[in-house]
Amino acid sequence: MLSLHITNETNRLKAVVLGLARNIGDQPSIEDTYDPKSLEHLKAGTYPEEQDMVKEIKAVEEVLKKHQVEVYRPKVIENYNQIFSRDIGFVIEDKFIIANILPDREREIEAIQHIIDLVPKENVIRFPEEAHVEGGDVMPHGDYIFVGTYRGEDYPDFITARTNTQAVKALAELFPNKTVKSFNLRKSNTDAKNNALHLDCCFQPVGKDKAIIHKNGFLEEEEYEWLVNYFGKENVFEITKEEMYHMNSNIFSISPEVVISEKNFTRLNAWLRENGITVEEVPYAEIAKQEGLLRCSTLPLIRE
Repeated sequence: MLSLHITNETNRLKAVVLGLARNIGDQPSIEDTYDPKSLEHLKAGTYPEEQDMVKEIKAVEEVLKKHQVEVYRPKVIENYNQIFSRDIGFVIEDKFIIANILPDREREIEAIQHIIDLVPKENVIRFPEEAHVEGGDVMPHGDYIFVGTYRGEDYPDFITARTNTQAVKALAELFPNKTVKSFNLRKSNTDAKNNALHLDCCFQPVGKDKAIIHKNGFLEEEEYEWLVNYFGKENVFEITKEEMYHMNSNIFSISPEVVISEKNFTRLNAWLRENGITVEEVPYAEIAKQEGLLRCSTLPLIRE
């Protein structure tokens, strides 16, 4: 049995599900893309090759194992993209919440059923169908749960709007002792530089008391300001539009002292080191072309 335990984004990691890049099948057609960045690379002829993405995920696995993290993997489904395990589920405290994901990706959940089966049945939660949620939008942070959402009435028009207000309510009901704080995110189906696909595309806590943030990812300036004030301006690393586009906020913490980051994130990695954090650099620029990075590819199960 797995004793799940997740209360924040940074405590020492003990067990994680890491996505797979093998057997992902043919490149999607333009009509079948789910995000503007994949669309952009398909049109440009620069969509990532499977062998490059396999190497990138292998580099992450090696870092995790070096730090004595137990790494679980999905079962391989032929011709199916299984890289972004964070989308399909997430853990808060001892509960495993299965995400209500885009219907085309439902089989990704089947591929981790052998892991979910290790969790006591009463701790496996599935929200009602109308509560759309993906793990990239959900961040436990002590007494808070931060949730990225899109509150516009035109929610159904955005394939990039992944978590709705019904899911925010469902989380508040499931965790009555926590404050669920939602953030209205900027969405675009066509412009990757003006699209925060998930909350972790424009914000993430790091270290003991710090955070990475991009102002333009938030539709409501006061919600962005709330986060900056909560962490304290001196503890916040502001990323540029270009850095958000390259997913600089989507790194992954092994502990408050150790993070995995993309090797090209020069400015961010220097700031992390200045703040006493060890940066394990990996190549991840190919996977990033699908608008997902290190946090997106990992589903933490147990932290201290």
